[in-house]
Amino acid sequence: MTTRRSSLRSLITTKLIVGVTGILLFANLILHIAGNLMVFLGRDTFNSYSHALISNPLVVPVEIGLLVVFLIHLFKAIRMTFQNQSARPAKYAKKTWAGGASQKSLASSSMILTGLAILIFVPIHVKTFKYGAFYDVGDGVRDLYRMEVENFSSPLAVAFYVVMMVVVGLHLWHGVASSFQSVGLNGPRFTPLIRKIGKVSAVVIAGGFIVITLWVFLAGGRS
Repeated sequence: MTTRRSSLRSLITTKLIVGVTGILLFANLILHIAGNLMVFLGRDTFNSYSHALISNPLVVPVEIGLLVVFLIHLFKAIRMTFQNQSARPAKYAKKTWAGGASQKSLASSSMILTGLAILIFVPIHVKTFKYGAFYDVGDGVRDLYRMEVENFSSPLAVAFYVVMMVVVGLHLWHGVASSFQSVGLNGPRFTPLIRKIGKVSAVVIAGGFIVITLWVFLAGGRS
């Protein structure tokens, strides 16, 4: 009995950590898509925004903090998955998709896989844009607009980013609602709303990045 209680407390703690870290990463994605949408306002506006962001002395500690949060989120999510599996008296004989009020879906069943895919994608994304070519437009302002146009001039690069944004959207489809429910926002009053917010957020964020990628590729930086 003591062991079971200890396991239950550990599972609850892990679930809470996954929820909190998930919400923090979700908030970062909202800020990230909001900033990237400025590419539609033209080269000068986008570069001015980017320069203000990357020249902020807090950007490095924030990036380190986000990395730590991301790794904790992934590690705890994997651990929670194994804890849930070990807590079941027997494995399911057959897995089927559920409808109605159930949250079981392709998105929920592939959370670990999409999370690992994102883990691979993030270093590639950071290397491409943070440590990519440096074009100085004067006064130390980096021409990130030009670099983005160059990176998304390749159909292969565009296809890769579009696929990865679909993966991100699939992860958010279930993950956003799950994170908020993990910190206690659940029940008949909150659950339906939170699930809708999660699905809308997944479409808006993933779709927004896809639109930006395709627009840069098709427009070729003519704005």
